[in-house]
Amino acid sequence: MAVLLETSQGDIVIDLYTEQRPKCCLNFLKLCKLKYYNFCLFHTVQRNFLAQTGDPLGTGEGGTSVWGVIKGEEYRFFEGESAPRLKHEKLGTVSMVNNGHGCHGSQFFITTGENLDFLDGKHTVFGEVAEGVDVVLKINEAYCDKQGRPYQDIRVYHTVVLEDPFDDPEGLVAPSRSPSPPREITDSNRIGAEEDVDDFKGMSEEQILEVISIREAKANAQILEMVGDIPDADGRPPENVLFVCKLNPATTAEDLEIIFSRFGPILSSEVIKDHKTGDSLQYAFIEFEKEDDCISAYFKMDNVLIDDRRIHVDFCQSLAKVKGPRRRTFSEEDPVDLKKARNDGLVTKQKTRTADYEMVFDEVEMARHPETKQEKRKRRTSDSDSERKYSRAKERGRRDDRRERSERHGRDEESKGRRGDSGHYRQERERERKWDDRGGRESHKRPRRSRSRSRERHHHYHKKRERSRSRSRERHRRH
Repeated sequence: MAVLLETSQGDIVIDLYTEQRPKCCLNFLKLCKLKYYNFCLFHTVQRNFLAQTGDPLGTGEGGTSVWGVIKGEEYRFFEGESAPRLKHEKLGTVSMVNNGHGCHGSQFFITTGENLDFLDGKHTVFGEVAEGVDVVLKINEAYCDKQGRPYQDIRVYHTVVLEDPFDDPEGLVAPSRSPSPPREITDSNRIGAEEDVDDFKGMSEEQILEVISIREAKANAQILEMVGDIPDADGRPPENVLFVCKLNPATTAEDLEIIFSRFGPILSSEVIKDHKTGDSLQYAFIEFEKEDDCISAYFKMDNVLIDDRRIHVDFCQSLAKVKGPRRRTFSEEDPVDLKKARNDGLVTKQKTRTADYEMVFDEVEMARHPETKQEKRKRRTSDSDSERKYSRAKERGRRDDRRERSERHGRDEESKGRRGDSGHYRQERERERKWDDRGGRESHKRPRRSRSRSRERHHHYHKKRERSRSRSRERHRRH
């Protein structure tokens, strides 16, 4: 038992499992006989997974069984068949879509992948693709949006029942002719199934590469316009200006004007120089009065020797003198607007342009960033990394030494007090009591001791420690 599906991508023949799934096959065959699937959209295509159709609305939420068509909305769905168990093992398996409650309507899907065992038991397998696997793979490669709907519609145009072993249900009336396309198809704003979207059809490989390069150039020009590098994406550089590079640093604009004036009148000749040092950057722009003179100089002056240097000549690609309608320009005579533009970040590379060609960074941009990287580095870091590490370690060592001495001194004084020593400890305590009686510091704070007394205690501690070490060495020699 088989059904032929005529789709916009080709024909697909489906063999049905009428013995294992009689109810699903009956529903599918009678819907095909009623032309219910005509113009149905493949509304969900997931690559290497499945392609779903069978919904006349094309949303994935519509569709009804053949009993719903005959008897009404109450019989829209029917209960699925689970025995015998059939698996989604191979590509081209055809299954009815589960509505979430173990029932089916009119929607079905064709698997475009293998071993989809997680679909087993949820959706009822009732057939497989016998012919047209290449069409299924073609549908699988369709470009889709985030919801899985193909950008170009893929539809089932017609269904033909090749063999039907089941009797028609009571009340089923087959139409005498195929239905006309619904209005949703003709009024759709998406790419139609029959529309040709291949822009390179009939072109050679060289023509295709040329079209792609033109598109990339336009896209890059739009990006440069958005970031403010060029005034207009559709703007073109002047055709009467030459770009000359690989110049000798000693070559001046007057020299170039004299050399190139043999081809015709020259409006301007300028060698680009560094803003700070004033040294030549070894390239220049020469503007002719006529385009023919510019073309003649381009063909005759390339690779010519000037001041012991082989120069290179090309047509100018700079848009420095082109002013677009969207670019905001500011004059140097209006310092208020210029200052506001600096703060707002609206100043572009053309804001103070004159008739001259300039470097990538003009005067206003240099004013915004007056310091060089070396100056910033000197201002931020005065010492090297090694000197900083050494100074930090030295300071850390000093703090540790002070903390250790204070702890040792406290232990020594406490031990003297426990032994009943009438030396410095009692004098210190007496001095603190007198200080508290006069309304000085709090009782738990001691007055600052003199440095000479601290040094004496420190020296006494080291002498005592040295005597104990000498005694231990002497005992060791005796034993």
